[in-house]
Amino acid sequence: MGWAAGPRRTCRLSFDGVAGPSHLIMDPECLVTSVVFVKLGGSLITDKTEPFTARAEVIARLSREIAEHWDAHEGRIVLGHGSGSFGHVAAKRSGLLDRHSDGSVAEGVSQTQQAAFALHRRVTDALRDAGIPVFSVAPSSAFVASGGEPADVQAEPVRRALDVGAVPVTFGDVVMDRDRGATICSTETVFRALIDGLESQGVTTRRVLWIGDTEGVYDAHGETIARLSPDRATQLLDEVDAPSGTDVTGGMRHRVRTARALARRGIPSLITNGREAGRLRRALRGKTVSGTQVLQEKDATT
Repeated sequence: MGWAAGPRRTCRLSFDGVAGPSHLIMDPECLVTSVVFVKLGGSLITDKTEPFTARAEVIARLSREIAEHWDAHEGRIVLGHGSGSFGHVAAKRSGLLDRHSDGSVAEGVSQTQQAAFALHRRVTDALRDAGIPVFSVAPSSAFVASGGEPADVQAEPVRRALDVGAVPVTFGDVVMDRDRGATICSTETVFRALIDGLESQGVTTRRVLWIGDTEGVYDAHGETIARLSPDRATQLLDEVDAPSGTDVTGGMRHRVRTARALARRGIPSLITNGREAGRLRRALRGKTVSGTQVLQEKDATT
């Protein structure tokens, strides 16, 4: 597929001989120029019908599959995960979605953020247990929003984490908003912000993998659509049903919209099922797996 990483290099910092540790230099060959984004869906890693219930075994298995790729290749990936039955449930219960700049927003922000952090800690612990040097990226600290959209995104720490060989891990989070007081930013929204921010730092995105609990995008007959162009995605959006359970960010519908926008920029996506053991590992290695590829118009028709 043309995007899998090559053999992993050993990157080391060196002294410049002038002022000691404050003048460490990165080997230019190790500076990151491109990445693959991977989202682990909230419906995959949590039970969305049971509040605050993580699927520990699924998280551990996915972490091992990512580790196998990271250990054998450069590991130039940015990971993200949904909030599933943690952040989504807290946001709904606290009424955060219905509040704006009044005093009651503070408790909703606190409850939602802590719930999102609780799941994030479980995911990063599993990744570290699998041997991955994670670098947490909390959207609430990385940017603010304006009218519900990310603004002033701080992508340099993410790029520098990639440069030293760490794996950035982000998640859907509550973010302070200049107009609304606070807003919920889904992982899809966070990915778009980081993709733009990294691009301004000279790092391009080769591909985005959306790992969920369905085979991909289904047509009216329940069959998986193998390839989806932006125009075809527009036609299908009204037919995409959100997954069962509570999902305040719009589920699959939101994912398809995001993949469509990325495809128009030349960034392909794969929407596939992470319930099958080994599928994420194969997808990371560039192997053909079942699912829905969302491609720019010329690639979707060839």
